[in-house]
Amino acid sequence: MRPRDHNIFVNVGSLVLCGVLAGVVVAAALLPAVAASGLIAKEGMERFDELPAELTVLDGPQISYVYASDGTTLLATMYDENRRNIDLDAVPQVMIDAVLAAEDSNFYEHVGVDVRGIARAFVANLDAGQTTQGASTVTQQFIRLALTYFADTPQEIVDATEETTARKLREARLAMAVEQQMSKDEILERYLNLAYFGEGAYGIFAAAQVYFSKRPEDLEVHEAALLAGIIQAPSMHSPASADRVAAATERRNWVIERMVDTRAISRAEANEAKAVEIEPRAERQPNECVSTVENHWGFFCDYFYRWWMEQEAFGATPWERERRLKGGGYQIVTTLDVDVQHAMKDQVDDHLETSADEPHALMLTAVEPGTGKVRGMATNRHFSLDESDNGPHTDPLRRAHGMLGTYPNTTNPLLAGGGDITGYHGGSTFKLYTMIAALEREMPLDTTIQSPFQVTTRFYAEPGSGAACGSNWCPRNFNRDMTGTHTMWNGFGFSVNTYFAQLIERAGAEHAVDAAKRMGIKFRASGSEEFPQDAQYAQPHRAPGWGVFTLGVSDTVPLDLANSYATVSAEGIHCDPIPVEEIRTAGGDSLDLARPECDRAIDRDVALAAIDAGRCVVGTRSHFGECTNSGTARFTPEGQATVDVVEQPIWGKTGTSEGVRTYSFVLSTRQLTIAGMMADPDWADTDQDMDGFGTVRPSVTYAMRDAMRGKESLDWGPPEDMDLVYGPREDVPDVSCLPVSEAESILEDAGFDVQIEDDPVDSACPAGDVAGTTPSDSTTRGGVVTIHISNGSDHEEEEDQPGPGPPPDEDEDEDEEPDPMPTVRPPGNRDGDDT
Repeated sequence: MRPRDHNIFVNVGSLVLCGVLAGVVVAAALLPAVAASGLIAKEGMERFDELPAELTVLDGPQISYVYASDGTTLLATMYDENRRNIDLDAVPQVMIDAVLAAEDSNFYEHVGVDVRGIARAFVANLDAGQTTQGASTVTQQFIRLALTYFADTPQEIVDATEETTARKLREARLAMAVEQQMSKDEILERYLNLAYFGEGAYGIFAAAQVYFSKRPEDLEVHEAALLAGIIQAPSMHSPASADRVAAATERRNWVIERMVDTRAISRAEANEAKAVEIEPRAERQPNECVSTVENHWGFFCDYFYRWWMEQEAFGATPWERERRLKGGGYQIVTTLDVDVQHAMKDQVDDHLETSADEPHALMLTAVEPGTGKVRGMATNRHFSLDESDNGPHTDPLRRAHGMLGTYPNTTNPLLAGGGDITGYHGGSTFKLYTMIAALEREMPLDTTIQSPFQVTTRFYAEPGSGAACGSNWCPRNFNRDMTGTHTMWNGFGFSVNTYFAQLIERAGAEHAVDAAKRMGIKFRASGSEEFPQDAQYAQPHRAPGWGVFTLGVSDTVPLDLANSYATVSAEGIHCDPIPVEEIRTAGGDSLDLARPECDRAIDRDVALAAIDAGRCVVGTRSHFGECTNSGTARFTPEGQATVDVVEQPIWGKTGTSEGVRTYSFVLSTRQLTIAGMMADPDWADTDQDMDGFGTVRPSVTYAMRDAMRGKESLDWGPPEDMDLVYGPREDVPDVSCLPVSEAESILEDAGFDVQIEDDPVDSACPAGDVAGTTPSDSTTRGGVVTIHISNGSDHEEEEDQPGPGPPPDEDEDEDEEPDPMPTVRPPGNRDGDDT
C-alpha cells in the first residue's frame, strides 16, 4: 500500500481551490445541465466550511453462517445483504490495483476530492455537452455508501443519493473530513466491503464467491478486472446472463487497459488476461432455511430460526432479532449431528415415501439427555415454499374448497410445533407421566391393580361418547387377554389401559399433568372455557378431572415427546430444547447464549424406577427380573427384540391413538432419545386409520442403531430407594377354608384391594369356601389380593401361583435370561390403546 500524502501545501491548496470552485467546477463537472441553467450560482454561494464534517461510520450488514455441530459442515446462510467484511490484508494487490485503476487512480495522492480529476471531467463534459466522466473519488463513493447504509430515516437516504449540487458539496466536505480521520487503507477497506457488485453480492468477499466460487486472495488479473468493472453499473456489467457478456467483456478489457496505464500490470499480462473468455455465470448465495445445503436439514434450520426469534437477547422485537440474525455476521454452530440426522432420514425414506400420494408424515426427532441439544429432525417432506404440486387436502371440508395439502412440500414446523401446528395425539406414550406421578406419591413399581377388560372410573365422560358408561369414563383394553392383575412393569410393558385408568385415579390426574409439564410437554392446543382444549384441560382447576390424559388424548409433537423422555433418561434432569452449541460474533467473540438451561424436574430414583419399567417394552431386562412381556418386545420378522437390534441398554414406550390414527414410539439410550410419530399433519383428528406399527417402530429402532454405532454402551443403575420398587409390604391374612364373604371382609379390613376369581380350583376346603389367595404370603400395602374359591376336591395344588416378590438374591446369575413368557396380545395388536 502507498503511504498517505500529508503535504501541507497540497492540502491547503486543495481546500482553497475546492472552496472557490465548489459551486461551479464540481457541479459543472457532474451536472452540466444544472450549471447551464444558472442554478449553480445560488448553491455555490453556500459557505463550504459550514457544511457538515462528521460522519457516522459503522459496518454494513453481514451474512451469518449456520453450521452443524462439527463446526465445519455448512447448513445454511442467513442474510439481508450477502456481505462478509474482510481486512484489506486479505484483498490481493491485483484486486486493489484493478479497483483504483477503474475508479480512482489518484487515490493515494488526493485528500478526498481529486482537483485534477474535477478539472479533467469538467473539460470532457463541457466538450460533450453532457456527463461523460465522473469525478467522484473512492472516498466520496465511500461517503455516499455510508450515508445510505447508516441513515436513520428514508429522507436521509434520499438526501444521500439525490442528483443535486448541495449533495455533491456535502459529499466533498465529508470526504475531506474523513481523510483527516481515517487512513487511506481504512477508507479503501471499508469501501471494498460496502460496494455492491450485483447479483446480491455486497463487498469483495461475496463478489468473489458469487462470480468465481473462490476467496478474494485467489483472484487472477482477468477476474479482478471484471469485478472492478462491475462497480460502476452492476446491472450492465455483471456477466450473470449471456446478453450481458459483451458489455461485461468490454468493461473488463477497459479496466485491464487502465491497469496497464497505471503500471499495475505489463502489456503481456494484459493481453493474457483479455484473452480469457467470460462465461455467463453468477451463483447467488443460498439464503435462509429453504436453501439449506441438504433439503432435509430445512426442518431443523427452521426450528433454529424460530428459537432465535424468541430470544430477547437479540432484540426487543422480532424485527430487531431478525435483523441481528441476517445482518450480524454471526458464526453459529448448531446442535445438529449430521450422522444422527442422516441415520434418521435414511430410515424415514426406507419406511415411507415422500410424494403427493402419501399424506401421512413419519417424523423423527433426536434429543440429547442432560443437555436438551436437538441432534436431528427428519420427515418425509421437502422443506419448500412451492406447494403447487402438492396432493389434495385430506380434511374433506377443506378439500371441498379446493385446498391443497402440505405433502410433499411444506415449511410448517411439523416436528417442533408452532403456528397452527399444535401436535398429534401421543397415545400410550403419555402413560409415562401417570407412572411418574404415582411413583412420586410413593406407589412402587410392584403396585398391583386388578385390570378388567373395561373399568368404570370416577372421571366424567360425556354421556353417549365412545368411552362413557352413563356419565363416567369407562375405558377398555385393546383386547380381553390383557385382563388380570398387573404391576407397573406389566401394565407399562403390555400398555394396559384399565391399569393406568385406575392408577391415575390413585395418583391424581392433576399430578400426572404436572409431571408432563415439568418434563417438557407443552399444551399448545388452546380453546376457551366454553369449548376447552388441551391448554384449558391442563389448568389446575380442570386437570383433576382429566383422567383420559393418561391415554394420550392430548396433542404433542416429536420434539416435546423426545425431550420429556430425555428428562427421564437424564435421571430426572430436564433441559429446555436448544439448537445451538456456540454463537460467535463477526469479531470472533463467543456469546453466552448457547448454554443449556437445565433443572431437576423429577427425583433421580423416581426416574430410574420409571426406566426399569420402560425396559420391559423393548426387551431389556428389568434390574429386578420383573419384565414378563418379552414376546411383545419382539417386532422384527426374525423375532428380534428392539434391544437385540440396537445392542445398547435402552428403554422406551409405544403409543397409538384411538383407532390407530396416530402411532408413536420413543426409544432412549443414555446418550440419545429419539421420538417417532406418524400422523396426518393436515388433519390431525382424522377418522382414517393407518398401519403405523410396521413403520414407526422399525424406523426409530434402526435409526437408533445407526446413530449409536460405535458409541460407548452406558446403562442406568437401579433406584437406590427400594421402597419405589417393592414398597412397604404387608402380610396377607390366611383366610383358607373361610366363607368368601368373611374372607373378603378380613382382607379389606387389612387394607387390600380384594378381587374374587370366579373359576373354582382344586382344594381340600369345602366347596364354595376360600381355597386360598394370590399372593398368599405378603404384598404391597393396598395391593390386590385375589381370592380363589374351592371346588371341594381333595386334590391340592402342586404349586402356589407366584405373585410379585422381593428382588432376586444377589448371587443369582445376572446373565441368565429369564424364560420367555408368551405374549398376552395377538400378533395384530398395536399397543393396547383404545380411548
